[in-house]
Amino acid sequence: MSIPLSFLDLAPVPEGSTAAKGIEQTVQIAKLAEQIGLKRYWLAEHHNMPGIASAATSVLLSHIGSQTSRIRIGSGGVMLPNHAPLMVAEQFGTLQALYGDRIDLGLGRAPGTDGATFRALRRQMQDADRFPQDVQELLFFLGKDSDTSPVQAFPGANSNVPVWILGSSLFGATLAAKLGLPYAFASHFAPCMMTQAIATYREQFEPSEYLAAPYVMLAANLLLADDEASARYHFTSSQQSFVRLRRGGRGQIPRPVASMDGFWSTAEQAMVDEALSVSFVGTVPRVQTLLHHFIDEHQPDEMIVTANIYEQSARLRSLELVPELKIFELVN
Repeated sequence: MSIPLSFLDLAPVPEGSTAAKGIEQTVQIAKLAEQIGLKRYWLAEHHNMPGIASAATSVLLSHIGSQTSRIRIGSGGVMLPNHAPLMVAEQFGTLQALYGDRIDLGLGRAPGTDGATFRALRRQMQDADRFPQDVQELLFFLGKDSDTSPVQAFPGANSNVPVWILGSSLFGATLAAKLGLPYAFASHFAPCMMTQAIATYREQFEPSEYLAAPYVMLAANLLLADDEASARYHFTSSQQSFVRLRRGGRGQIPRPVASMDGFWSTAEQAMVDEALSVSFVGTVPRVQTLLHHFIDEHQPDEMIVTANIYEQSARLRSLELVPELKIFELVN
């Protein structure tokens, strides 16, 4: 049985490049994702990170929408503690008014940045505690029941933009189950609670007006190449980025290196190997076998993959090879 495949992008900005170039490359990826038949193209909100150009997520999504015609576009996700629910409803209602019923709204509970930047956004860390209430308020603004409300989202009201809950813990799984919403787990960088979160979501799911049965999307790193050595070489950009982030550093996406030896300590390597354990890197035959095992074990309804690496040519080639996997339901 095949399942849909989607793409999660951070609009990476390679070392020595500019945000404008990163966005140009992101458009290329979105167009190719649509061409090969992926179901969704999502962008993630991050702030104060020079290697990521998707901070103004809804603005960049609008640009992507203008450059594509069929693929669903959305957020993976909007970090709701950073925003008033009304403004998110207005932004995504506007996207739907522009691009029709191909908009998704994935919501995250984390601020997607550091404490200082969170304060610069005029938010407070305790704002995350209101996440369940904010999600329900946002659903209200997007739904059909706000007609008599003194405050409505224009555009947004009656749009019923599909809302997803994103997470890497049991909190998001429990909330998504309670509200009867689809659930996407961030297994591409935080896989340790994946199995437990999936089970919790499925066991506790309550059917709703939004969804009749649980729907799980799992995230993974995917880097296909014509040979194993090339795939491993380009994946070092992701590995370096993760080490730098854990060291408290920031920067653009680093160039790949022939070997990670000398860059990371033994403890850092173990940490990265664990964090990026849901990664499928290599040739089509090798990755296909690994993906078969993963899908058989966890039974996701859909997968979403990312490739946050330096070389645009490697990202494009990886996507070009996806149809050869023969395990995903691609839209022709």
